[in-house]
Amino acid sequence: MNIKRALGLSLLWVTLALGFNAGIYYFLGPQKALEFLTGYVIELSLSVDNIFVFLLIFSYFKVNDAQQSKILFWGVLGAQLMRLAFILAGVALLNTFHWIIYIFGAFLIFTGLKLFTENDKEVHPENNPVLKLAKKFCPQLTKFWVVLIAVETTDLIFAVDSVPAV
Repeated sequence: MNIKRALGLSLLWVTLALGFNAGIYYFLGPQKALEFLTGYVIELSLSVDNIFVFLLIFSYFKVNDAQQSKILFWGVLGAQLMRLAFILAGVALLNTFHWIIYIFGAFLIFTGLKLFTENDKEVHPENNPVLKLAKKFCPQLTKFWVVLIAVETTDLIFAVDSVPAV
């Protein structure tokens, strides 16, 4: 995909989100619209991390452009579903146990500090425990599936951050 098409699609999705936000504003009021917009911006900024990790995984496994598109399609779909599940679970937890917000906040601070202090750590996708487990049960995994499992595991880790952030 070229840059022009990627920018066009990004603009389309942002426009759809803002249109949805306008609907929330109209039907539910400014407070709910602000909450949605804040969550959307937070999730958008968190998803940028995924791009860098995906690039590391693709370069490590030497994935060609055609395979990258397929893996990204399934990776993004998986990321969206996991983030949705984690956010809904987090909202349910917060509605039931309001005090859990402090645990979520501490988790965010911990992960932020860990990320800040480990800036030169090398990435070793082959050490991914989920990938090792998959290879154990299915030793004939193709490179496509190996990379997709690595990408989805990364999505899962990033989805965990969505709960306290949003």
